[in-house]
Amino acid sequence: MILRKSTEQRELETLSPFASKSRYSIGRDVLEEKCSVRTEYQRDRDRIIHSKAFRRLMHKTQVFLAPEGDHFRTRLTHTIEVSQIARTIARALSLNEDLAEAIALGHDLGHTPFGHSGEAVLDKIHVGGFEHNVQSLRVIEILEGKSGKNQRGLNLTFEVRDGIKNHTGGTLPKTLEGQIVRISDRIAYINHDIDDALRSGIIEGADLPKKCIETLGDSHSKRINTLIIDLIQNSDGKSKISLSKECETSMNELRAFMFENVYFSSKVKKNEDIAKVEVVIGQLYNHYSSNPNLLPQELFAMISDYGLNEIIKDYVAGMTDRFAIHSHNELCN
Repeated sequence: MILRKSTEQRELETLSPFASKSRYSIGRDVLEEKCSVRTEYQRDRDRIIHSKAFRRLMHKTQVFLAPEGDHFRTRLTHTIEVSQIARTIARALSLNEDLAEAIALGHDLGHTPFGHSGEAVLDKIHVGGFEHNVQSLRVIEILEGKSGKNQRGLNLTFEVRDGIKNHTGGTLPKTLEGQIVRISDRIAYINHDIDDALRSGIIEGADLPKKCIETLGDSHSKRINTLIIDLIQNSDGKSKISLSKECETSMNELRAFMFENVYFSSKVKKNEDIAKVEVVIGQLYNHYSSNPNLLPQELFAMISDYGLNEIIKDYVAGMTDRFAIHSHNELCN
């Protein structure tokens, strides 16, 4: 039988000096008795997978609003792809694969319904704005898990929380595993969004920037493979995770192309669809502001601690696309 202490010892003997060892985790805000089988990062991974917020990712938009095909990515499939890429890189660099996986699986738990369109609306109407990485941290620290006084949240380790919060934005994660997820997220969404855009006919292969394709590859799998191998080779034995300048430049140019031709394209986000997102989220937010008694009981009970607007933001951000539409139809029409 392989027990936690054996796994921790194996990490000390086999992982890179730059790896985060679970035995030396900074730990949890609330002390807990350790599991006899799983390491601290493995427990965090399992808590995320079993959370309600993780299951809801299945019905949250990635890019395409109400796609008609069965093969378009959702927020859940994106998360799984990020996790796969992060694990591959962590394993190749002898870093902590369990930590990278836990961060990857939790990095988008705070995303709104209707993808970035929903995030933009909440950012505009909510006092204090809205950032999905900050909301992801709020989900795991407050909204999921135990609901008793001073017992909220999943009580995850510092390293997982840091990686989730800083997977985007101006601050780098403190662990190399968190830095892996930060870049893996970008590798995943740029390439799978290209794949979805090509499938939908929004763009054609010939539209992609020629120099980027020459550098990274002319297919979905080639581009991902090129970026992963480049990242591994450029980061091996170093205290920072990074791509080579050539690959980083090409990836950033592809990202800029996608923002211009897909993410903000009228073909993808039709004006009437964007307007509908604004109406649905805006009217739900206002309706609960006027009728807080309609909030779920567990959230209503938290108003005194966090304020009404914060709790309404939590509830609306946590909705799936279809639940938001259903709630709007039921309450606001």
